[in-house]
Amino acid sequence: MNKYELALVVSAKLDDETRAGVVDRAKEYITRFGGSLGETEEWGKRRLAYEIEKVTEGYYFFIQFEAEPDCPNELEARMRIMDNVLRYLVVRKGENDTFSVAPEKTEEAPAEEAAEETEAPAEEAPAAEEEAPAEEAAEEAEAPAEE
Repeated sequence: MNKYELALVVSAKLDDETRAGVVDRAKEYITRFGGSLGETEEWGKRRLAYEIEKVTEGYYFFIQFEAEPDCPNELEARMRIMDNVLRYLVVRKGENDTFSVAPEKTEEAPAEEAAEETEAPAEEAPAAEEEAPAEEAAEEAEAPAEE
C-alpha cells in the first residue's frame, strides 16, 4: 500500500453541514476503493490565487490515506464530477514522508553547512561561463555541415 494525500478545495458558499458532507463523501470514496484513512486537516477558509467559477474563496482540506495504486485514479474520477468541489489533487507521498503537512524545523548546524556549500560553486561559476561560448561556437560550426 502507498501513502497518499488528497488536497481538496470546497466552495466557501456552502454551509457547514454541506461542506462536512462533501468531505465525508470524499472519505467514503477512499474507503470504498480499499483505502484506509489517516489524518484529516482542515485549513479553513482561504482566498484563492485566482477566481474559479466566479468564486474567490474556498475551504481547504487535506486528507491523508493509504491505498492500493489504483485507488487515486478512481478517487479522481469521482471528485471530477462532484458539485461544490472547486479543485482537488491526489499526491503520492514518499516512504520517508510523514503524515504531517507543516514543515519541520531544522537544526542550525546543517543550515550553516548548506550555506558553505552554496558559496563554493559561486566561485567556480565564472569558469563555467567562459566555456559556454566555446561550446556554442562549436555547435554553430557543425550545424551548416549537417545541412
